[in-house]
Amino acid sequence: MAEKQLKGIIIKGIGGFYYIEAEGDIYECKARGAFRKKKISPLAGDNVIITVRENGENTIDDILERKNFLVRPPVANVNTLVIVSSVKEPVPSTLVIDRLTAIAVSKNIKPCVIFSKSDLGDTKELEEIYKKAGIDVCSVCCKTGEGIEKVKEMIKSGITVFTGNTGVGKSSLLNCIDSRFSLETGEVSSKLGRGRHTTRDVTLHKVNDFYVADTPGFSSLDIESGELILKDDLPYCFPEFSEYLGKCRFSSCTHTVDKGCKILEALENGNIHESRHLSYVTMYNEVKNIKEWQL
Repeated sequence: MAEKQLKGIIIKGIGGFYYIEAEGDIYECKARGAFRKKKISPLAGDNVIITVRENGENTIDDILERKNFLVRPPVANVNTLVIVSSVKEPVPSTLVIDRLTAIAVSKNIKPCVIFSKSDLGDTKELEEIYKKAGIDVCSVCCKTGEGIEKVKEMIKSGITVFTGNTGVGKSSLLNCIDSRFSLETGEVSSKLGRGRHTTRDVTLHKVNDFYVADTPGFSSLDIESGELILKDDLPYCFPEFSEYLGKCRFSSCTHTVDKGCKILEALENGNIHESRHLSYVTMYNEVKNIKEWQL
């Protein structure tokens, strides 16, 4: 047969070429020009229809409907977002973690938080922040294997994205999960306090019947990244707020300093962690004057 159509999943895209897993094989394809005209870019994780040709270029003909996608890192159809943060070297930022958990919840992605390099410091207080929020959390040490089995339990289905600041040990963690990854690891610059970008492209790695993505590291999310959460949606992106929403004295409550706010009451009673609420207030103040029509 000169050509055939197959359904597959994009596992990597680089330099205009896309690598699609379909029926047990990997095919190198180019995207049809129609996608450029529609301003659609194929992403790792996309389910696609491809045409495979014996004597010609293989092409991506159609991108099937996405259930979600991330802009930074660029991945589609994500089930779980694993946010990796080191205990130290580099020091953890709960604000960065909380931005990521909020983005995950807003896109119907399950957030999980992992604190790496647990041999360098106590993670109990950090873990408590996310346990109280109802977010899966654990600590790992790639040197001893601590926590690796728990991480494997977190990522048993669909597509999981590992992300976080550079230098936190994402590649080392993936190597511990499955040695077949053999991902390049890099040392953290003691002078800069951050690592080199050892992972340059989003790649999906198949483990049994699910996929794990390693992504380029980054240090922050911003409005330009396309992951902005508007002020009216933001409270719903903090799971620990859910039981209090709609119960405040005023329907216009911002949950920042308002009188009669049930979330502030829960904060005072210790049912919401101060660190999480501080992140919420920071994020709220960043977007409070932005209207949806301005995006």
